[in-house]
Amino acid sequence: MSLHFTKMHGIGNDFVVLDCRTQPFARDPARIARIADRHTGVGFDQLLTIEPARDPSCLFYYGIYNADGSSSGQCGNGVRCVAAWLRRAGVLGAGATRLESPSGPVAVELLEDGRVRVDMGEPRFAPDEVPLALPAADPYVLATEGGRIEFGAVSMGNPHAVVEVADVAAAPLARIGAALSTSAHFPQSCNVGVAQVVDRAHVRLRVRERGVGETLACGTGACAAVAVLRRRARVDAAVAADLPGGRLDIRWDGPGHTLWMSGPAAFVYEGDWNE
Repeated sequence: MSLHFTKMHGIGNDFVVLDCRTQPFARDPARIARIADRHTGVGFDQLLTIEPARDPSCLFYYGIYNADGSSSGQCGNGVRCVAAWLRRAGVLGAGATRLESPSGPVAVELLEDGRVRVDMGEPRFAPDEVPLALPAADPYVLATEGGRIEFGAVSMGNPHAVVEVADVAAAPLARIGAALSTSAHFPQSCNVGVAQVVDRAHVRLRVRERGVGETLACGTGACAAVAVLRRRARVDAAVAADLPGGRLDIRWDGPGHTLWMSGPAAFVYEGDWNE
């Protein structure tokens, strides 16, 4: 069976994009994991499906599946790639448009410089909305075999834990990420980011994504880090977030406002998966 796909990436966070507008996608976690394998498959961090919208106010729906076959509620780099794919297909023009994610409607805007601006919604800090099975706090504190971890927690359509560090390059992300993402306090697991404040308009970040591992970039992870740090008054409203794969521009004016993310989306190649 042949499956046509488009390989794309958003500052190194890479995707296989499937056109499912006329033919439904039959989710098979084992098959997704085979395609995701970087040695024997295509290789990707997430698989994205473009499907008819369930919500009539939205142009299309996009599904998100991690490399292990599990589903995800949101993907900031992914939605930019979906918007760029729809623009190339001739069905998305200038101005703001609503797309439907697994977490609900998302406004996207194609910018003149080729980047895509996305309304990621208002960050949600309430523990039951993350979800996180701990009383509300900031920072939260978790005792692990590797030591005490202080972190902020927020949902950007998917759960995130953010650990502020002095040096993002030296931070033990593998250990911290494994401890937090497997903690019973996160019933849906979580993405884990380590963030370094360079100055009030600039942060550096690395992210370990659930179901994937450490990635070159994570759009929702950048949004989560800025949201946590902004809430602590550590950064200003407009922040440049540098990840190993590149830069995202984040703006959040605080509670009562949605958070906006801007960044690039790139096409790599077209292909067919046969098995």
